[in-house]
Amino acid sequence: MTLSLGTMLGVARTSTKTRRPRGHIRRRGGSFQVLVYAGVDPLTGKDHYLTESTRDEREAQKILTRLLGQVDEQRNPRTKATLGAALDAWLRTHEAEETTLDGYRGYVRRTIEPALGTVSLAKITPQLLEEFYADLRRCRHRCRDGSPSVDHRTTVEHDCHTVRHKRRPGRPGRAPHDCATAGCVVVACPPHRCTPMAASSIRQVHWILSAALAAAVRWEWIRSNPADNAKKPKQRAPQPEPPSPAEAARIVAAAWEQDAEWGALVWLVMVTGMRRAEVVALRWSDVDLDEGMLAIRRNYVRSASRGIEKDTKTHQMRRISLDAETVTMLAEHWARCDEQLLAIDVQPTEQTFLFSYQPARDAPADPSAVTHRYGRMCTSLGIDSHLHALRHYSATELLTAGVDLRTVAGRLGHGGGGATTLRVYAAWVGESDRRASEILGSRMKRPGPAAP
Repeated sequence: MTLSLGTMLGVARTSTKTRRPRGHIRRRGGSFQVLVYAGVDPLTGKDHYLTESTRDEREAQKILTRLLGQVDEQRNPRTKATLGAALDAWLRTHEAEETTLDGYRGYVRRTIEPALGTVSLAKITPQLLEEFYADLRRCRHRCRDGSPSVDHRTTVEHDCHTVRHKRRPGRPGRAPHDCATAGCVVVACPPHRCTPMAASSIRQVHWILSAALAAAVRWEWIRSNPADNAKKPKQRAPQPEPPSPAEAARIVAAAWEQDAEWGALVWLVMVTGMRRAEVVALRWSDVDLDEGMLAIRRNYVRSASRGIEKDTKTHQMRRISLDAETVTMLAEHWARCDEQLLAIDVQPTEQTFLFSYQPARDAPADPSAVTHRYGRMCTSLGIDSHLHALRHYSATELLTAGVDLRTVAGRLGHGGGGATTLRVYAAWVGESDRRASEILGSRMKRPGPAAP
């Protein structure tokens, strides 16, 4: 069979069109743009090109060779998606509890997206991440050195300098008065002051970025995870600051002076070392006064303005022994709860919450309200403390009294057989060890001549 010249030229044209050029250089004004085909974008389904520009024609040839090498070695990104798109996709698919996801979304919204959300995945490098962490160590808002700014008290549109006028009882409206005499409060947005982000928060930011970029690798958006090679923020050793025994005594006394239920809550946290979410989730079905035992089965947390009951932090139930004084205190608290409920014609049940702000006691006390109330009480006493410090107090007092590490870990609900307890309370474990050495030394008689 003989083909005509026209037919042969047509076949040649067809074969030439079907063969895609791997890369080329085109001139655009006074610069040279390098384009290298890198496959199909898995996110958009369109052709994906690696592009760079230069004004030097020789440099353009070098760029073309480098980009072709990246494609051959599969080191190139496969999409033009931004880091923000990767974070959104990861948050939609990541499996975790709702409260945990809310925390991740907060870090993404406040810290990561304003800084890196619009950056292409192809431009995320270990150096870029480490510079980002350095900025957060200097100022959590990543302000610019020397540039004046303001720390606004709210995110909505507002007047940065306002006066909150005091009004006489029963008098609506702004009656003429002297603000100085009436004690009106001037509210102003203060000038910005750099506040470094905590090391633990920066590590959390790093973990979120690493997890989102790892998902992008699994989805074949990028070839490698730049967070793997970035230097992780340092994890400082925990430094618990429990109140002293004298301060603890003052705190408990002040709590009982406010009201009996508040005193019972503070006392129970101090002697058991429970977490805030665990103590507000307690129901009377968890208390065995006859056996002197307390079962910790759940947490109560707030997420997106709604309450959630869930498992404990370690997803394990634990039982704590109660001393005789605490059993008596809880029995008295049970009697007060019964009296309160019967006064409003509500029958007490085992599902009634130990600590509640509702008359029917059918909802737990708000965790944030408990924290704020404790903070105000300590401030009025001149003690710098927070509610979680009572947990530290319980742990350190037990360890310095010689209680073994595993028992303390069990009461606190620490996992790992005491590894977490040892890491957090290493200084107090050392004190317990010194006391143990004195006990052994006092019980042994050293052989040999008597000491002069």
